[in-house]
Amino acid sequence: MQAAGGVWPIALIFVAVFGGIYGGIFTPTEGAAIGSTLTFIISLLKRQLTWRKTMDSIRTTAVTSGMIFMIFIGADMINASLALSQLPNQLAEVIAGAAIPPVVVMGAIMLFYVILGAVMDEMSMILLTVPVLFPVIMGLDFFGLGPSDKALWFGVLILSVCAIGMIFPPVGLNVYIMNGLAKDVPMIETYKGVLLFLSWDFMRLALLILFPGITLWLVRLLS
Repeated sequence: MQAAGGVWPIALIFVAVFGGIYGGIFTPTEGAAIGSTLTFIISLLKRQLTWRKTMDSIRTTAVTSGMIFMIFIGADMINASLALSQLPNQLAEVIAGAAIPPVVVMGAIMLFYVILGAVMDEMSMILLTVPVLFPVIMGLDFFGLGPSDKALWFGVLILSVCAIGMIFPPVGLNVYIMNGLAKDVPMIETYKGVLLFLSWDFMRLALLILFPGITLWLVRLLS
């Protein structure tokens, strides 16, 4: 209980940001700014923001922003080349004419994301691959889903499988981060620890693929 009481600033920021977004008070972009502002105010009140930490935060923000913009620039160049070559549409036509069951195609795409997630971060994967794969998915028939339901379902699947890729051996970027925090634990032990989580993740992913209603029922309930 004492440890739980120490995380009240995080809970406050979470409730304020997500409550405002889902309550229609402000947009997600505005919510990010509000979350940053609340974090800054709380750090001042707790007197944890020193001059050195401020400079480190600014430096980290600059590095991260530069990386994100480089990804956007690269993705924009690839998107332009895809639009000129019509590769996504041609790929969709080839797969549609190959008489491959749509569920098998979706399973292969999810496996591709798992492998890709072992060596790339989520944003890079999504920006570089979705423009190619999205037309393919939209051109296939999945359980009679409409275009909007199919797009939402595919988006949820991608986010789920990207998270799996971040802890999937032999790399798994998040596994390296966690092992770096526990320097006395061998890497092999860390990988053994995530195997149980991976097994449940793959079961959840299989259920989401085979039963899209699990993904869509709440959206339909609220719409």
